[in-house]
Amino acid sequence: MPRRMLHEDIKVPVIKNMIYALRIIFKADKMYLIWNIIDFASNTIFTTFINSVLFLRVLLGIIEKNMDFSYYLKTLLLFLAAGISYEIISVLSDYKFLVGEKRVFKALNNMIFKKAAEVDISCYEDPVFYDKYQRATEIIKNGYFSSFASSVSVVLGNILAFISVVGIVASINAAYLIFLVPVFFVFAVEIVKSRILYKRDYKMATNNRIKAYAQRTVFLRDFSKDMRTSGVFSVIMKRFNIAIQSNIDIIKKYGVRLFALSMVSAFLGELIPIAGTYAFAGYQFIYTDSLSVAGFSVVLSSINSVRSATFNIAQSFSQLSSVALYFQNLHDFFDYESAVVSGEKQPGDFESLEFKNVYFKYPSAKNDSLQNVNLKITKGQTVAVVGVNGAGKTTFVKLLLRFYDPESGEILYNGVNLKEYDLNALRLKFATVFQDYKTFALSVNENVMCRSCSDTDKKIAEKALKQSGVYDKILSLPQGADTVLTREFEEDGAGLSGGEAQKTAVARMFAGNFEIAILDEPSSALDPIAEYKMYENLIRATKDKTVIYISHRLSSAVLSDNIFVLSSGTVAESGSHAELMRKGGDYAKMFALQASSYGRKEEADDEIV
Repeated sequence: MPRRMLHEDIKVPVIKNMIYALRIIFKADKMYLIWNIIDFASNTIFTTFINSVLFLRVLLGIIEKNMDFSYYLKTLLLFLAAGISYEIISVLSDYKFLVGEKRVFKALNNMIFKKAAEVDISCYEDPVFYDKYQRATEIIKNGYFSSFASSVSVVLGNILAFISVVGIVASINAAYLIFLVPVFFVFAVEIVKSRILYKRDYKMATNNRIKAYAQRTVFLRDFSKDMRTSGVFSVIMKRFNIAIQSNIDIIKKYGVRLFALSMVSAFLGELIPIAGTYAFAGYQFIYTDSLSVAGFSVVLSSINSVRSATFNIAQSFSQLSSVALYFQNLHDFFDYESAVVSGEKQPGDFESLEFKNVYFKYPSAKNDSLQNVNLKITKGQTVAVVGVNGAGKTTFVKLLLRFYDPESGEILYNGVNLKEYDLNALRLKFATVFQDYKTFALSVNENVMCRSCSDTDKKIAEKALKQSGVYDKILSLPQGADTVLTREFEEDGAGLSGGEAQKTAVARMFAGNFEIAILDEPSSALDPIAEYKMYENLIRATKDKTVIYISHRLSSAVLSDNIFVLSSGTVAESGSHAELMRKGGDYAKMFALQASSYGRKEEADDEIV
């Protein structure tokens, strides 16, 4: 059974995730982390060791031993050369780092987007998955990969500086190393601290998703009219404020522990090493002859450098541990295995589709959406699947396209279970217009063809737009079919009405090379006249094709060879329009009700005129 995303235990391994983070960043761009390490390591060694300690020791040694000026000048030139080398390395590595950062950003985004496009449709109805997805995107959105790379580099650079400076201190008096022992306990404290930070942020994820939804909804055009003509804005703001207050409570809950750990870290990493070293150095300098002025100065400077390096290591290690934990989210996201698994068989030319004893229930539902569905569709048929809202029509489409698999029973394409076919190849057999159609912030041509368009593609798109009945409207746009839909990215972009957008979505079907057309409520945004014209064009364009209409409006059913009436998730009736009208069952009642409704509407329109 495929491994699914479960409610997770937030105890995650730090070191394991550090290794995973290193692997994923190296996979994105091998040189990015290397140049980052070179940059930080050269900076830390030069400023913390060479500049602050080594130069001071050499200079004081020259003064104490009364060496001549030429030796001092040679030493100065040597340090100057080291400084110039550092600047060259710094400029080059900064450039390489910035370029690499963009490459990693692109590569990680591509990996996340690719995975998001592959996961089951059911994931988008699962709040646990949404939390996973949001936490995975935080790696990019909040720059955690950059923080991780910087933290690795700071830790390595300061470790090198730490070792170098400690070597100098040990050469003066190894007893000073005793005062540095507490420093090593700082790392344990910082690991505990990073885990608490991760738990705090983890618990805030759902609230952050609610906040993001509120922020996004308030600014979207699709919701603007409802926001202004109802009380829904206050409801959304209430949820927004509750989410913020909940985050404040979470921060308070973990605040005391984080403060206490920060104090312990400061005590072990700064107070003991500094106070102990200064006291011991002062004692040696004043009461014994074992420490010279040069040695005293170098020890004090060295301990400050050690303190600085230790602090940087501890802080960066804490950040490194914390950020590495976020890579667990990315790891979990990439490790998700789809329940809908592709087969290997290539589907041949369409001959038949058959549902055999199909049952299906959504993961969070109590009752079956489809139960014991049996029906067959053969090549060249025009079929209508009708029923009231909630009868199972859209679920029927989702199973047909393998967005889900049946709980039991099977769906056959040319007599073979859908599960045996290559998933992408199978879906390409269908041209689908969904009930919740979408247009994208792309040109009209690209919306129709679903790819970057050549001149040939544009001619195909033009024909499809004419067939769907929206071509005259598209011609009136600023750049015709090259106009970008929505003004989100283009000032001269254009918006379409609901009916025009639906016709554009239908044009995708006309432009496709399909064997089976599935139209899920294809005329829901159209008036009766536009609906009639669209169906006329559909009949002409789909001659000798297999067409499946999914609708609660029965105008499409009249044109169909066969009608399947769904009721409470099962096939209640089937037959042609004439046959079902003669039976006088559910279909005949629905048709009579809709016909009388149209009649009343026409009478009302006449009275208005």
